[in-house]
Amino acid sequence: MLDLIAALGLALAVEGILFAAFPDGMRRAMYEAAHSPSDQMRIVGIISALIGVGVIWLVRHFS
Repeated sequence: MLDLIAALGLALAVEGILFAAFPDGMRRAMYEAAHSPSDQMRIVGIISALIGVGVIWLVRHFS
């Protein structure tokens, strides 16, 4: 459970840094995401989730 909380904190920190460093770029990215078709968003979400699980597995397996 502590790992989940730490991961959420890290995600918030990275997102905050991106918004602080590149506000205009993040605004454009959010606009593009909001106007993308649902099917495309679903595919990107599934691929991102699979990559995330793969990274976690690799870190846990080889550490």
